[in-house]
Amino acid sequence: MTTIDIIAAVGAQLGECPIWSVDEQVLYWEDIDGQKIHRHDPATGANTERALPGRPGSFAFTSTPGRLAVAMEHQLVAFDWDSGDITVLADLEAAGTGNRLNDGRCDPAGRYIVGSMYETVSDNRTTGILHQVNADGSSTTLRSGIGVSNGTVFDAERKRMYFVDTPTMHILCWDYDADTGERSNERVFFDYTGLGGFADGACLDADGCYWSASIYGSAVTRITPDGKVDRRIELPILTPTMPCFGGPDLSTMFITSLVDTEHEDRYATSGDMRAGTLIALDAGVQGIPETPFAG
Repeated sequence: MTTIDIIAAVGAQLGECPIWSVDEQVLYWEDIDGQKIHRHDPATGANTERALPGRPGSFAFTSTPGRLAVAMEHQLVAFDWDSGDITVLADLEAAGTGNRLNDGRCDPAGRYIVGSMYETVSDNRTTGILHQVNADGSSTTLRSGIGVSNGTVFDAERKRMYFVDTPTMHILCWDYDADTGERSNERVFFDYTGLGGFADGACLDADGCYWSASIYGSAVTRITPDGKVDRRIELPILTPTMPCFGGPDLSTMFITSLVDTEHEDRYATSGDMRAGTLIALDAGVQGIPETPFAG
């Protein structure tokens, strides 16, 4: 049985985007609805936080430790952890549409790929857009008509990009040219139907396997490069949202979660008492470092 440790029991409303800083040897993660970014230091056990003036959908590192590129509401901004200073890097969508930026990750060349979603998921709107942001702040639309953007991962070795529109139950895959930023050969990499839960945030391990947080499925699922499930780790959390690898040798898996106040009855039946916490476990494999934003 996998040993699972509670790292930060802070009751995050919508915990997401855990990413490990190799330079600082700390884990950054966020509470989207709580409008906060957290930083966990395994050496001391301390979890500190910084408030933001908007909802951070995701973020990436930059070449400067402690300086983050944050997809907040409809903009990509630079956020300095120590000073709290915020600088707008790019306006990606118009304000007031009901859309907000969500899951994102840098491609192997440092472009920031970030998708949006309509803020009220239960409305089932497909107004989301997938943006590709270049180092100079210019951007390109890669896809539109999205319900909930999630699961963006790049496999540099196989020259692939993965992406999830969560309500569709499909993890998509493209051939991806990091030199040009162009995609081709769209196909369904994995069909979540019948697996349990929905595909949420994800990460890649050193073997090229795709780890998906099975939200409402109480698990993280490892999918091989040929689209087969070879491992599924059951969790004491109904709503895991995103995994990542961290620690000195990138062998610790950190997983965020959310508190779903609209479906509290599901917690009663699942026995979940840890929603909104950050947890950690040994998945038996190593991860890969995050690529920083080139801007």
